[in-house]
Amino acid sequence: MRSLTLPLLLVLSLSTVAGKATAEEDRVLVFTRTAKFRHDSIPTAVSTLRLLAGRERMAVDQSENPADFNDANLARYRVVVFANTTGDVLDATQQQAMESFIRAGGGFMGVHSAADTEYDWPWYGQLVGAYFKNHPEGLQFSPVQPERDGKPVGTAWPVRDELYNYRSNPRGTVQVTATVDEKRYSGGTMGTDHPIAWCHAFDGGRSWYTGLGHDTAVYRNRDFLAHLRQGLLYAAGRSPQC
Repeated sequence: MRSLTLPLLLVLSLSTVAGKATAEEDRVLVFTRTAKFRHDSIPTAVSTLRLLAGRERMAVDQSENPADFNDANLARYRVVVFANTTGDVLDATQQQAMESFIRAGGGFMGVHSAADTEYDWPWYGQLVGAYFKNHPEGLQFSPVQPERDGKPVGTAWPVRDELYNYRSNPRGTVQVTATVDEKRYSGGTMGTDHPIAWCHAFDGGRSWYTGLGHDTAVYRNRDFLAHLRQGLLYAAGRSPQC
């Protein structure tokens, strides 16, 4: 795995988006509430997102308070990130506020177990793109193959992480942006087409999801950081490409 210390990486490999008069006003809400399994990597995920957003002149607020999901508060944000959330984290009123946020043009970014969240909220399942089914044992290596318009593009990059299987293959309802190769690890159940990241325009807003982000160490992988950065730019409406 190629890795650098995070501050050096950000200086070397991330460019700043400049020129937007409203850039400094963009805020990102990183929501990390868990009702089931809690990932040890959550603090690292938050600090990484804070650094990535800061490099793009966006401010980050972290919350585990579901009461923050109300119309007035969400109107302050450009993007809502579910970073390793699990289980039932919002009530019906809070869910409605999130739906209104997206319908008003907001962006959503889901990291890893965002797909292991809110199984009884069908709208959320469509927003994320697919629900978690299970995962192979332990951390395993796979090449991550970037994809555009249904075709591989660029060079695959290696990752060691917990590689989710999903209840359904989202291809056909989303734009798949990366796949993993089940031939290179054990325990995959999705076959020759195993999406691990995707995006789509949804219900007036934008949604981007990655199944990576379980392990703390993956946040030192510069390819994964570039992956997260592009997701953040897409969710914020700053890049048409995800």
